[in-house]
Amino acid sequence: MSITRSLLTSVALLPLLAACQVYTGKPEGPPPATRLQGQVQVEDGQLVFTPCQEQRRFVLIDGDSTGIQREVMQLGSDGQASLFADLAGRLGGSQGKGNDGRFEVSQIYRLQGEGHGCDDLNFKRLALRASGNEPFWQLEVGSKGLVLNRPGQEPLALPYLEEQLPDGRLNFSSEANGQRLDLWVAPQRCVDSMSGTLNHLSAELRLDGQVLRGCAHFGAMRN
Repeated sequence: MSITRSLLTSVALLPLLAACQVYTGKPEGPPPATRLQGQVQVEDGQLVFTPCQEQRRFVLIDGDSTGIQREVMQLGSDGQASLFADLAGRLGGSQGKGNDGRFEVSQIYRLQGEGHGCDDLNFKRLALRASGNEPFWQLEVGSKGLVLNRPGQEPLALPYLEEQLPDGRLNFSSEANGQRLDLWVAPQRCVDSMSGTLNHLSAELRLDGQVLRGCAHFGAMRN
């Protein structure tokens, strides 16, 4: 009888022992980053960020060595009072009177002083937008597929294949209507040569043997 009771006790303790082995006592990791678009300006030496279509105001903090303050100062050096910013980071508690908290920036997707910002109607339908100058070109990948825009020509819509490469690089390729197109993008700080817009991706478009370079950023469909 004592052996039986001992076996029953051991069996009863197994779930408890298993539970002890599963629980590590380590705290959960940090919450995922939040992506926000809005206007950023300098007030009393601080960067203040107001999300699109909102009244809330957040003090911007460089949470991951992004150089956000340096980038804003550099792009706004021509006297622009406000810049459009597309950022990812983590929202925190109050950062002083007159603000609704802080936004610790971990990624700069885009920072610009001109062009479409909060009023970009296509942004929510885009996975990626790339563009370059001399000659100007723009390529958008999104809900309508791949669309190439060039001055004086009708938009060219093409089917495409996407390939993910090492180090965060991407390739979008298409071969249709007798044309061969390849877009290569890489995670690299890239400044538009005409507008000064800062993007988080560099881009290279190869179209029928011609090589065109520019910058790119992810749209709302892809973070």
